Amino acid sequence: MIHRDFSKSPLYHPTVTKFQRAYNVVHRSINRVNYFTKEFSLNKNQPVSTLTPELGEYLISYSVGTPPFKVYGFMDTGSNIVWLQCQPCNTCFNQTSPIFNPSKSSSYKNIPCTSSTCKDTNDTHISCSNGGDVCEYSITYGGDAKSQGDLSNDSLTLDSTSGSSVLFPNIVIGCGHINVLQDNSQSSGVVGMGRGPMSLIKQVGSSSVGSKFSYCLIPYNSDSNSSSKLIFGEDVVVSGEIVVSTPMVKVNGQENYYFLTLEAFSVGNNRIEYGERSNASTQNILIDSGTPLTMLPNLFLSKLVSYVAQEVKLPRIEPPDHHLSLCYNTTGKQLNVPDITAHFNGADVKLNSNGTFFPFEDGIMCFGFISSNGLEIFGNIAQNNLLIDYDLEKEIISFKPTD
Repeated sequence: MIHRDFSKSPLYHPTVTKFQRAYNVVHRSINRVNYFTKEFSLNKNQPVSTLTPELGEYLISYSVGTPPFKVYGFMDTGSNIVWLQCQPCNTCFNQTSPIFNPSKSSSYKNIPCTSSTCKDTNDTHISCSNGGDVCEYSITYGGDAKSQGDLSNDSLTLDSTSGSSVLFPNIVIGCGHINVLQDNSQSSGVVGMGRGPMSLIKQVGSSSVGSKFSYCLIPYNSDSNSSSKLIFGEDVVVSGEIVVSTPMVKVNGQENYYFLTLEAFSVGNNRIEYGERSNASTQNILIDSGTPLTMLPNLFLSKLVSYVAQEVKLPRIEPPDHHLSLCYNTTGKQLNVPDITAHFNGADVKLNSNGTFFPFEDGIMCFGFISSNGLEIFGNIAQNNLLIDYDLEKEIISFKPTD
């Protein structure tokens, strides 16, 4: 997995300043939660998705078709379909690598309208146009951003820990012929890793891989040549005394997403219970690989910020962006971050210092937690340097501190 802003990412633009990148991190988080909130409140018959691929943060490489054709896609635990740009392109956004041509893949097959995949799906993004014989998908993100195309079966190939490749035949893939993104992204598409039936992990789960995957995210401010692994399968080992696990929560109408029960946060020895600032003692929170910042209710966040501010002995400055809650001038100084722990149901997860503050620009570090507008999200910056294991059979998520 490659962070979207690292130098070997197909999205990397050397002319973009650190300030612009950090500014984009904040506003991708805000846009992402707005899309989720909109999706969860909409009538489910409308073909609208929470998916905002230009907001995704980590890219993975994979190959599609026969012979294998290499592409990049955003690894997104907050979406439930695998799609990529395909020729012929009626409307496509720019991408640095060639666009997949399904006519050159001997294993590519359109999914007919009469198939059970098309007829029996509960996914409101899948349909058959009047008079058409090919199943279609249509995903709208808000504004002009969208992806539309044919639903197909094709082979998907991943690298493996042994150095050889692993082939998965007959994976359902969206072949996009009309694709518009707000920022003219150069990625190939999205690899949905949610709990829905067409996500990649659900599709490969019936094979030898099993319904299990794990990742450990490279910190936002690390060496730009670094990358990390997304690992599938029963051989994923997350064990030891320091491993903690918490159950996935099924939220009515949102069963295809990964929700956890958050009981409290603590800063050092100061524990902030949800009951202190709301009528509920716990809160469902979405863990999402595609949202950078962690988003919490405003009153709860205010108390968290006040405890953190008491511990940090540096000059506090006005945040460069009004969405941010806490920033410091670190020019020539060391930012000593207090211990911050997320208390999930049955799992106390101590966050790495790279997971609580992030560099906004040279000499300015900002707290990676901001106010939500109704949906709480455990973002990918907070997930830095944690080995996180998703077990869809046992319906638990496990955490282990890992460099």
